[in-house]
Amino acid sequence: MTPPPQPEQNALFDEPLAPADAPAAEPTAPRPARRPRAGVEATAVDDATRTLAAALPHGLHLGTSSWHFPGWAGLVWGGDYAEATLSKHGLVAYARHPLPRSVSLDRAFYRPLTATQYAGYAAQVPAHFRFVVKAPALVCDAQVRAEDGRGRAPNPAFLSTELAISQFVQPALEGLGDKVGALVFQISPLPRHMLARLPELIDRIGALLAALPPLVTHAPDGVIALEVRDAAFLHAQHAPHLARTLRAARAASGNPVTYCLGLHAKMPPIEQQLPLLRALWPGPLVCRWNLHRRHGAFGYEAAKAQYEPFDQLIDPDDETRTHLARVIAGTCGAGELAYVTINNKAEGSAPLSVAALAEAVTNDAPGQGDS
Repeated sequence: MTPPPQPEQNALFDEPLAPADAPAAEPTAPRPARRPRAGVEATAVDDATRTLAAALPHGLHLGTSSWHFPGWAGLVWGGDYAEATLSKHGLVAYARHPLPRSVSLDRAFYRPLTATQYAGYAAQVPAHFRFVVKAPALVCDAQVRAEDGRGRAPNPAFLSTELAISQFVQPALEGLGDKVGALVFQISPLPRHMLARLPELIDRIGALLAALPPLVTHAPDGVIALEVRDAAFLHAQHAPHLARTLRAARAASGNPVTYCLGLHAKMPPIEQQLPLLRALWPGPLVCRWNLHRRHGAFGYEAAKAQYEPFDQLIDPDDETRTHLARVIAGTCGAGELAYVTINNKAEGSAPLSVAALAEAVTNDAPGQGDS
């Protein structure tokens, strides 16, 4: 299939549960020696942060959505750097910070990445680091969209198993190897006619997830997660069907298949998404905390304008953090993996949100640290 064009438990669920660029060619005339390739220094980390990181559950991988933000100077970076420099060279410094053990490669949604690109990322992080990667819109968006985001035509590759494997799963496994954390299939908002036939669509999603190759040989910690951006999936008439479908995909593929908590204003708050996660227990946790609810379903630009340069918590969301910390503590306490990434638009500064959530987790799960 030819790809279409794309634009650039302590109380787990409130109840007990079982235990970079090629240099230009040299000119013929003599020139001074080239400057060394740009580097990014990591910020100095105090003993309290190191102690906090050491107390986190072993199976927890906290992180942010990307890493290219100049406003993180003093939080992640040891100096002032341009966004382009951070985009190319900042991952090494980011991964040296003791709290982030993951990062979301959101750029993979806009254009499939190659195994070589994935391998380049993997080479920049330590062995314990895991990546959360979004599947490309090529297979996750029912519509081919114009540059302004409006759907302009049906996407013939939507939910193509062939393309999901060849353009996403195989390159990620080949390039990232055992640094694969969660491979997230985020289904973009659907047109009305598809929402009217949601049971059929859930079956198609299940067929795709069930056909994915086993992750365990390349990525023992790898998880497959489904994220949705339409609340209809969680309505009483559809959620049980979705849960059964995800459990069936687990059994058929042999992969840990789960529902991704998508904390976004398009979706119900976390406490209303937990019943679906409960229906899939036991299993891993995948959560992407993307946008504070106060900005509304289309509030990314408003949040960006208010929160830049992303160096402080503008809108602390204590309620979401408390719920999420309990889910993390219960999941990891039962020996399951947890992948949680946070966007700057969730509270104002993703690194500070990571630190605040880490504090909440350790308060919920004392004595659950690494050894």
